[in-house]
Amino acid sequence: MELELHSLNALRNMEVIDILTGTKIGFIKDFKIDCNENKIVSLILPGEMKTWFAKEDEKEILWKDIIKIGTDVILVNIKDEVNANNM
Repeated sequence: MELELHSLNALRNMEVIDILTGTKIGFIKDFKIDCNENKIVSLILPGEMKTWFAKEDEKEILWKDIIKIGTDVILVNIKDEVNANNM
């Protein structure tokens, strides 16, 4: 089995898609990393702007919810609604 490696910058350019609904969730804005175990915990995606002056809610997708990282998309399975964080 061939090991696929992706840089963080390459991951940020991939579109995140929910496999249950087929909807495009967006592009990665940031990552949460566990520095003690040296692994990515979750992906942070920008939310929708509510008004011009309001801060947008960010969406967090846990690493365990990622099904497949392809060449240009990331497929995720989010059973519940995406976690909204006010960061």
